[in-house]
Amino acid sequence: MRHTLRETWSGLKRNGSMTLAVIVTMWVSLTLFGFGLLVTMQVDRAKDDWYGKIEIGVFMCVKASGGDNCDPGADATQAQKDAIEATLKENPEVAEVYYESKAQAYEEFKKVYANNPILESMTEDMMQDSYRVKLKNPEEYQGVVSAVSGLKGVQAVRDLHTVLDRVFAWLNMARWAAVGTSALLLLAAALQIGNTIRMAAFSRRREIGIMRLVGASNWYIMLPFLLESLVTAIIGSALACASLAAVQQFLIHDQAQVQLATVNWIGWPDVLIAMGGLALLGIVLSIIPTLIATRRFLRV
Repeated sequence: MRHTLRETWSGLKRNGSMTLAVIVTMWVSLTLFGFGLLVTMQVDRAKDDWYGKIEIGVFMCVKASGGDNCDPGADATQAQKDAIEATLKENPEVAEVYYESKAQAYEEFKKVYANNPILESMTEDMMQDSYRVKLKNPEEYQGVVSAVSGLKGVQAVRDLHTVLDRVFAWLNMARWAAVGTSALLLLAAALQIGNTIRMAAFSRRREIGIMRLVGASNWYIMLPFLLESLVTAIIGSALACASLAAVQQFLIHDQAQVQLATVNWIGWPDVLIAMGGLALLGIVLSIIPTLIATRRFLRV
């Protein structure tokens, strides 16, 4: 074991600059990969949270509104409202239906625009009564929207899915960009590890040949090289984990959670999961290139 550790230390010193380059590359690539994992967790959590709170609003026709489903100068009739409510309640995707009258809408309007001059020009009769629809699966909204959009008495159907879908599309693009960039850097790190070990094995090819001739096992010969690559992987992974911890503490915990308290942010358990993934990935990236690089030198 002493010989193995001595050879490992000698290899690390002999290829110091290459070892440092591998550590930095693994640090950056694993950090980006971990950041992509955290973004994925945050997007999924925000998606579940925001989509779960979304309600579809089905707004009734009033005298001032226009549209193919509205009678000019007339509110939606009670018969039309009953038909709309029945259509919503019969839809298998609908969980609950709430009716908001003009009076309730006007009270809410007065709260929102309490100090706004526009309040003086609005009356209760100008408000739109509506149905608020809660879905069983917030992502399956298109069927409900299409079912009521063409009904008589419906002036408009509104929901936030069109806005949120664009937001999450951009977030998903950012996530995959981070993961894709990190994957390229991880490939570069794996190639650097392979080249570093190949150079170290080539410089000791005579010693390796002698060890094979005297009966040394492949694992005994490869162990110093494996330890070299593991040391670089452990250091790079540790730096990447420290970077993720810094992001969680200083950006999310100290800043984002304070300024955007209504957002359900990821926590330390999520960061620890990402750290575990980084550590495992770092070990795999160090072992596989080493086994490939040293294989040719194990033949006498």
